Amino acid sequence: MAERTMIQMLETSAVKYADNVLMYEKQNEKFEGTTYKEIRNYVHRFAAGLMSMGIQKGDRIALISEGRNAWLISELGILYTGAINVPLSVKLEELSELKFRLSHSGCKMVIVSGTQFHKVSEIKRDLPDLEKIILLDPQDGLDEDVITVDELYKKGNQFLESNKEKFEEIYKSVKENDAANICYTSGTTADPKGIILTHRNYTANVEQASSVLPIPEWYSSLLILPWDHSFAHTAGIYTLLMNGASMASVKVGKTPMETLKNIPINIKETKPTFLLSVPALAQNFRKNIEKGIRQKGPKVEKLFQRALKNAYAYNADGWSRGKGLRFLRKPLLLLFDKILFSKIREGFGGRLEFFIGGGALLDIELQRFFYAIGIPMFQGYGLTEASPIISANVPKRHKLGSSGTLVENLELKICDENGNEVPVGEKGEIVVQGENVMAGYWKNDKATRETIRDGWLYTGDIGYLDKDRFLYVLGREKSLLISSDGEKYSPEGIEEAIVSHSNYINQVMLYNNQSPYTIALIVPNREALVRWLDENKLACHSEEGQKAAMKLLQEQIDQFKEGGQYAGQFPTKWLPSAIAVLGEGFTEQNRFLNSTLKMVRSRIADFYKSRMDYLLTPEGKDIYNHQNLTIISRLEE
Repeated sequence: MAERTMIQMLETSAVKYADNVLMYEKQNEKFEGTTYKEIRNYVHRFAAGLMSMGIQKGDRIALISEGRNAWLISELGILYTGAINVPLSVKLEELSELKFRLSHSGCKMVIVSGTQFHKVSEIKRDLPDLEKIILLDPQDGLDEDVITVDELYKKGNQFLESNKEKFEEIYKSVKENDAANICYTSGTTADPKGIILTHRNYTANVEQASSVLPIPEWYSSLLILPWDHSFAHTAGIYTLLMNGASMASVKVGKTPMETLKNIPINIKETKPTFLLSVPALAQNFRKNIEKGIRQKGPKVEKLFQRALKNAYAYNADGWSRGKGLRFLRKPLLLLFDKILFSKIREGFGGRLEFFIGGGALLDIELQRFFYAIGIPMFQGYGLTEASPIISANVPKRHKLGSSGTLVENLELKICDENGNEVPVGEKGEIVVQGENVMAGYWKNDKATRETIRDGWLYTGDIGYLDKDRFLYVLGREKSLLISSDGEKYSPEGIEEAIVSHSNYINQVMLYNNQSPYTIALIVPNREALVRWLDENKLACHSEEGQKAAMKLLQEQIDQFKEGGQYAGQFPTKWLPSAIAVLGEGFTEQNRFLNSTLKMVRSRIADFYKSRMDYLLTPEGKDIYNHQNLTIISRLEE
C-alpha cells in the first residue's frame, strides 16, 4: 500500500484534478488562479532548491507568512525533502516568544514574508542553529545568510536538471509516520508546547473530515483564519486539496487592520461556497449585518426582528427543523427569505452555503441567527493534538448548541476524574483515540505521558454525549469557574451570550476561584455607550452620566437574571454579582488574546488581580464604585 503522506495527497490530486484551480490570490487588482498541476511544479522546484542547500530528512524549517500561494508551496516544499515544517503565527509580536519557538525546535532555516522579515532579523544573532533565511518577497541590501525565493527556485531548477532521479527517490522515501509539522500551542503559558503531527495524522484527519462533509470539486473557500491555525490548516487547505476544490487567500494589506478590512471585499469577489470562522469573527459579521439593518430605518428593523422570530421558531435546534406544527411557518419563512435574508447573503458573495465554526464555543444565539438568515454556522470541535477535527455539525446532520457527531474511525469516551468511563448524558473529560492523534510533544516526554495514556488522548475539555450521540463541549477544565463549595462551571457560554445580546458590551471575562460570588471584567463598546449618553443628553464627564452608563451595563447582565428577558438560560450563581469596567480591550497586541482570538485567562487574571480583589469587597461590589466611574469618565479620551 502507498504511503499515506501529504506528499502523496498532492501528487494524486495534481493528476486527478490537474487543470482545476487550487489557489486564488490577489496581488494586484483581481484574483488570479493557479492550477493543481502548476502548484505541484512550484512545490517540486521549491523542494529541489532546499535539497540543493543540504536540507535533509528530520531537519526543521520555520514558516512565518500571511496566507498566500507561497505559504502552501513552502510547506509542501519542506515536506517533500523529508524535513519538518514549524508553522508560526504572524501575530507573534513578542520577539522572545518567536525566539523560543525557533530555538526550541532547532530550526535550520526560516521561510519568511517581507512584512515579517524584521522580526527574524532582530533575533537571528541569538539562534545558533539558524543557517539561512528564505525571503518570500524581494528586498534590497540583504545579508549573506538571506536568499530570496527566486534564487531558491533557480537552485531548484538546476538540481532537477541533473538530479531528477535523486529528487524523486528522496520525496518517495517519506513515510506516513514521519513527522510533518511541529505546531506550537498558542502561548497561553510561559512555555508553549510543540505538537508533533505526522503525515498520517493529517491525511487521516482529512479523510475523517471528508467522511462527514463531502466536498465537491466545485467548492471554494476564502481562508480568512491564519493558515498556521490547525483548524484552517486541515479543514481548509488540505481538505480542499484532497477533493479537487479551490481556496483563496485574503489580500495582504500594509497593516493587519488593512488586511482585516479586505475580508468583506474579498468575500464578495471570490464568492465562497463555505467559510471557516471563529466566534470573534462571527460576532463581527452579525454586528455589521445588524448595523446595516438599523441604517435602513425602524420599519425595516422591526420587519427583520419579526423575520428572525419566525425563522427561530421554524428552525428550532436544526434537528427538529420544520417538524410538527412548525411547517405552518414555512410560507412566511420563504417570503422573509426572499425580501430580506437573500439580500444579506448577497453581501457574502451570494453562493455561501454555510460556515463551519471552530476554535472556541459558539453561542447558540449566534448559531440561531446565522441559521435564520440562511447561512448556518455549524459548530465543530477539535484541538491541535487531534490534527484537529474530532466532531462536527454538517448540513445533513446537525443540532444547534452541540459540537456535532464524531468523525469516522475515531473512538471517544467521557471519563470521570479517576479515568472511568461515564454513561451517556453524564459530564466528564473528553478522551479520544484514532490515527489523527498526535505523535507527542517535541522535547517534552513528561507532557506527552500526561496527555496520551494507553493510546488515548486526554483533551482537558469537559463535555458529554446526548442520546443521539451529539457531543456537547462545556469548556476547558482549566478555565472553569469554581465556587466556594467546589462546584464547577464553564464560563464561555455565558460570556458569549452576554456579548451577543448586548450592543454595549464588546468583551467579558467571568472569574470565580472558590470565591463567595462570580465577578466579571467588562470591556464596553465605547462608541455605542457614548452615543447612548448623547441621545439621553448625558455626558460621561458628569457623575449623573457615569452612573447612568454603569446602570445600563448592569442591565445587560440582568437580562439573564430572574425577571430578565433571558432568565433561566444559566444558573444564577454563575452570573456576575460584581463587575469591573475596563478602559482597554483584550487584544493580541496586549497579549490578552492568543492568535486564535481566545482570551488568555491566566494572563488577564494576573494583570487585573487588584481590580478583581477589589470586586470581592463591599465597596467594590457596588457598581458605582470610584474605579468604575473613573473609567467611564474617560470614554471619550
